[in-house]
Amino acid sequence: MSDYPKIAVFGGGSWATAIVKMLCENLKEVGWYMRNENTIKHLREYHHNPNYLSSVQFDTDQLYISSDMEAMVAYADYLIFVIPSAYLQSELNKITPKSLENKVVFSAIKGIVPESSLIVGEHFNTHYKVPFSNIGVISGPCHAEEVALERLSYLTLASADEEISQVLATCLRSHYIKCKISDDVLGLEYAAMLKNIYAVAAGIAHGLGYGDNFQSVLMSNAVREMKRYVKKVHNTKRNINDSGYLGDLLVTGYSIFSRNRTFGNMIGKGYTVRSAQLEMNMVAEGYFAAKSAYMLNQQRKNKAKVPIIKTVYKILYENKDPKKAFEKLTDKLD
Repeated sequence: MSDYPKIAVFGGGSWATAIVKMLCENLKEVGWYMRNENTIKHLREYHHNPNYLSSVQFDTDQLYISSDMEAMVAYADYLIFVIPSAYLQSELNKITPKSLENKVVFSAIKGIVPESSLIVGEHFNTHYKVPFSNIGVISGPCHAEEVALERLSYLTLASADEEISQVLATCLRSHYIKCKISDDVLGLEYAAMLKNIYAVAAGIAHGLGYGDNFQSVLMSNAVREMKRYVKKVHNTKRNINDSGYLGDLLVTGYSIFSRNRTFGNMIGKGYTVRSAQLEMNMVAEGYFAAKSAYMLNQQRKNKAKVPIIKTVYKILYENKDPKKAFEKLTDKLD
């Protein structure tokens, strides 16, 4: 695929590692930015990421790895950001808006940038002057752990320019990866952020001892709540039951690989937010998303009805008792 653009992945976590693996199925060289030099050294010597998806073996001759963000941005035409939203801006401080001129930026981040209260695509457009025509989103339903196992998985790629999405889809497809194209960039990115909050809610419910019957009602209400929220943000024709919305919500809400569900489960079992975060050693985007989504909705004159988001926010940020908060929530679901 020498006639395809150069692609670089920014991030060292499990989802970044999975995306690099997918790209390596098709490309002769893949750029990979990691900020930790020790991780890079280990990867070059032992051919796997020591911290995430360590079962995935890489041909390091196929990788251009660097901790120099400016050099990696200069190297690639397509930039795929997979850095947790809470830390994205601190990494972007290493480059200037000029560095991103004529670059195609895809976000595989399921969250809101705290410094701007914007989803990632909007953040790049507002603060780094990347035109919306050069911005895209990589969504699921897809867990990194199943990519590592090469279990059949699906991606949804969204951008205003279908050709951009098609190029990236060609680079990501394989015998275990199927790709769907969409033009609902804002809707899919907001949905990807919101589903993490609902996964936290599902985890809290499980930790409190609620069963499958309640979980099904919770997820049914969650998809309708997502539809209301996303419609307020970007009212366009979309089918909320498509895999990029509902499918991504279901896998994040139910899967044993879901870090957001795991985080919520710990909260439901009595862990403090801080103790749960320390024990997980992974970022649960739903924690940050709950505050941002709740506050953004509160700022609207015509607010969406979001009892699940409100409940998760109250538990995580106002120290409300999870048991009492969910007892109140059950009366608001149908």
